[in-house]
Parts: sequence; structure tokens; C-alpha cells
Amino acid sequence: MSENKPVRRRRRSDADRSRTAILAAAVALLDVQPDAGIERIAEAAHVTRQTVYAHFPSRDALLNAVLDELTAETLTAIDALGLDQGPALDQVLRLVDLAWRAFERHPLLLHLPQMAGQDERHDPVTERLERLIRRGQRAGEITRELPAHWLVTTLVALGHAAGESVGAGGLSARTANKTLHTTLTRLLQPT
Repeated sequence: MSENKPVRRRRRSDADRSRTAILAAAVALLDVQPDAGIERIAEAAHVTRQTVYAHFPSRDALLNAVLDELTAETLTAIDALGLDQGPALDQVLRLVDLAWRAFERHPLLLHLPQMAGQDERHDPVTERLERLIRRGQRAGEITRELPAHWLVTTLVALGHAAGESVGAGGLSARTANKTLHTTLTRLLQPT
């Protein structure tokens, strides 16, 4: 029985490496070719299609795993910002800049259809954003005329609208980010 443990551990380790390779290949490939299929992703990961399907039963399951991976990456970067320090409005704009850097690094985020669990993926980000806005409201740095939850909802919607405009070719990423900064500053500043 103990002879099987190293074999099982090695298989698990191989499976973990395959899954990691598949996710990395999917992110890299989908950033440049958002409609890439499972076969192309398998080739990029140097695994078989069957290996991809063993980890992800469908392309949607793989896309959801990619989004989970990118969400975790983004949350780590957000937490590194130190949002509890400094002027709240400045921190909101830093968070927006971080989001734009994520779009620039991973253009696939601008091209993905609405996915299952997308709202849940936003929850940790919106919770941090709402905490930041409430801190700014308490300090008088952010308007108190509008509820914090409404401001968060509006910020997220404006961010999505800017992203959609970039994705559709209506604005460059730089112009969208600058426009978003101006809009958010005017929205959030007390009158």
C-alpha cells in the first residue's frame, strides 16, 4: 500500500503541472486569439485535447478557470495597493489604473462573453471598492450625496462601458482610461 503513495503523488503532481500548463497556454493564446478552440489551446500547452478535457469538461469551463486565475491575480495586485492608506479618491483612481493594466496585459478580458459566476468574481473587488468609498465619505473626500453602494455600482458599470468601447475600437485604452479618470473624479468629488 505504501508503494502506491509515491506513484499517486507523482500522478497528482503531473496532473497539477498539466493543469497549470493548460491555464497558462489558454491565457497567452486567448489574449491574442480570443476565439481559439480547445485543440489549439492543447497544442500551445503541449498536451492532448483529452488532457484538456480531463481537467476542463468544456471550453466554457476552461474560460471560467482562466477568469478565476486572472481574478486571483488581480485581487493580489489590488491588495498590494494598500487601499487603506492615503486619500480615498486617489486610491480609487489607482485601482482603476490597475484594472486598465490588467486589460492591457490580458486583452481577452475585453472580448469574453458574459460568463457564469462573473458577478461572484466581482464581489471581492466591489467589497474593497465599497470599503474605500465609505472611508472617503467618512473623511469628506468623496460625496455623501449618493450611497456608497450606488457609487460602486456606477463605477463598475462605467468601467465596463469604457472596456466595451475599447473592445469595439471606439476609444484607445489610454483615452478610455483618461476619460474614466475624469468621469470618476467628477462623480466622486463632493460638491
